[in-house]
Amino acid sequence: MTPVDLLDLDSLLDDEERQIRSVVRRLVDDRVRPHVADWYERGHVPARELAREFGRLGLLGMHLTGYGCAGSTAVAYGLACLELEAGDSGVRSLVSVQGSLAMYAIWRYGSEEQKQRWLPPMATGEAIGCFGLTEPDHGSDPASMATRARRDGDDWLLHGGKMWITNAPVADVAVIWARAEEGVRGFAVPLDSPGVSVREIRRKMSLRASLTGEIALDDVRLPADALLPGAAGLKAPLSCLTEARHGIVWGALGAARDCLETTLAYAGTRTQFGRPLAGFQLTQAKLADMAVEWQKGFLLALHLGRLADAGKLRPEQVSVGKLNNVREALAIARQCRTILGANGVSGEYPIMRHANNLESVLTYEGTSEIHQLVIGQRLTGLNAFA
Repeated sequence: MTPVDLLDLDSLLDDEERQIRSVVRRLVDDRVRPHVADWYERGHVPARELAREFGRLGLLGMHLTGYGCAGSTAVAYGLACLELEAGDSGVRSLVSVQGSLAMYAIWRYGSEEQKQRWLPPMATGEAIGCFGLTEPDHGSDPASMATRARRDGDDWLLHGGKMWITNAPVADVAVIWARAEEGVRGFAVPLDSPGVSVREIRRKMSLRASLTGEIALDDVRLPADALLPGAAGLKAPLSCLTEARHGIVWGALGAARDCLETTLAYAGTRTQFGRPLAGFQLTQAKLADMAVEWQKGFLLALHLGRLADAGKLRPEQVSVGKLNNVREALAIARQCRTILGANGVSGEYPIMRHANNLESVLTYEGTSEIHQLVIGQRLTGLNAFA
C-alpha cells in the first residue's frame, strides 16, 4: 500500500498480482532509480543491458504465451508497467515496444518459423525489436503511409521511411508496415539487411532515457518468408497499438504516483511561514484532488485489465483509459511541480522529468484528439476522422 492509496485498492489485487508488482518495484528501485536522472540528462540509456535484466525477470512479452514468454495476466502486465513507469516512462517504453508491439505482432500474425526465430531471444532480451508504423509525414493517419512493398520474383522490395521509432537504434528486428498492391502488410525486417539505415533522433526534450530512431528503407530486398502471413490490412497494426495502449493506461499511473509520493514527502518537510507546506489549505486541496484522480485512474485501469483477461476488452474502452489516465497523470505532474516551487524544475527531483515524459506519452499510441474521436464515434455512430 502506498501513501496515495486512499481506497485500499490493494485489496482488489490477488496475492500473485501483488507479488509481481513487488518484484518489479524492487528491480526499479535497485536498477533504475539510482541512475535514471543521469540517463535522462545524458540522453542515453543502457538499453541492451536493461533488456537482458528485464528478460531474466520475465517482463518482455510477459502477457504472451509460449516461446519463452511468461504467460501472465493483463492485470499483472499492467502492474509491471505501472512500476516501470514510476521509474521512468522511457524505461517502460522499452518494455512496451518490445513486448506489446514487436513481439505481439510476430506472436499474433507471424509464421511458426518467425515465432521460433524471434520470440525466444526477444523474451530473454538477447534480441531487441521495434515497431515501424509512424512515418515522417504520417502519424495519426497511418492509412496514408508512404512506405511501399512490391513483389520482385519470390522476394519483396521495401522502400520508404519510419520516424519516431522507439528502440530502433539498438534493435535487431523491426516490424515494418508497408502498403502493397493487396493492402497494408507487415514484415519482420532484420535491421542489418542491406538497404536499411537507422539514425538516432537526438536533442529530445522528452523521453530522454529512451532510444528513438528514424529507419530508412532503400529498396530493401526481403525473402518471401519475411512477410507476416496473418497480417493483412490496417486492422493488424491497429490491433498492436490497442495492445500497447493497455500498458500505457497503467504506466501513466506510475509516473503520477511517483510525482505524488515525492510531493507528499516534500510538502511534509518543507517549511514556509513557520509550518510545513502540507499544513496549508491550498496545498491540501491540491493533494486531495490529485489523490482522488489517481484512485479513479487505478480503478479504470484495473477494470480494463479484468476485461482484457476475460477476453472482453474493446478498442474504444482502451481509448477511454489512455485518454483519461495520461491526461490526468500529466495534470498531476504539473500540479506537483507547483508545490515544489523552483525545486520542481530541478533534476534532483523527478517531477519535471515525469512531466516532460508524459508530454510524449500523451502523443504516442494515439493523441488525445484521436482517442476523443474513437470515443465520439462509439457514442454517436458517426465517423469524424475525415
